[in-house]
Amino acid sequence: MTPLLLLPGMMCDARLFGPQIAAFSGQRAVHLGPLTGHDTVEDLAADVLASAPPVFALAGLSMGGIVAMEVARQAPERIDRIALLDTNPRAELDDVRARRLPQIEKVRRGGLKEVMRDELKPNYLANGPLRQDVLNTCMEMALDLGPEVFERQSRALAARPDQQETLRGLSCPALVLMGREDRLCPLDRHELMHDLLQDSVLEIIGNAGHLPTLEQPVAVNAAFQTWLER
Repeated sequence: MTPLLLLPGMMCDARLFGPQIAAFSGQRAVHLGPLTGHDTVEDLAADVLASAPPVFALAGLSMGGIVAMEVARQAPERIDRIALLDTNPRAELDDVRARRLPQIEKVRRGGLKEVMRDELKPNYLANGPLRQDVLNTCMEMALDLGPEVFERQSRALAARPDQQETLRGLSCPALVLMGREDRLCPLDRHELMHDLLQDSVLEIIGNAGHLPTLEQPVAVNAAFQTWLER
């Protein structure tokens, strides 16, 4: 069975995909791609490919989706199918890029927890019974990864390439999935990806924001299962 390669979002690790790893590791090999060692999307994608199986199903959320698109640009022949979750195929907007340097400087001064708490995490999630538990998990992941990873990932996102032509060239089975209440990567970005991809399904998960893998794991797992069986 084709291995599944998961790419987590900014300042996240395997815990972001905990429910998916639990659900699918019994039926196929599940790998997590490293997104911590470089400060460009191109180098991060090359790093993922260096440690990936020869052919794989690829799923990325947020920054993980951005790197997944670059993996697809560099080695489309190795991707059996692709899932892009709560992500964005476009280059970073100037106003978003302008906010990154002040965040980096604050983190360098010891403010990682404050940046995650005040500037990033409030935009992540829908209201619901799991919200606080998921926020706590996000904070734990970020603090475990630390300030150097925050800076490298911030710089990679700021300089990321536009991937619309990459998506237009992909013919493998694709899943485009988002939480309905995602304010960081809204619906129009996902409709764009769905339109660009030749063979895609668009799934919108209710009662979820930017991290549906943790907010609504049962619904995400069902969408993954259908995608993996296509």
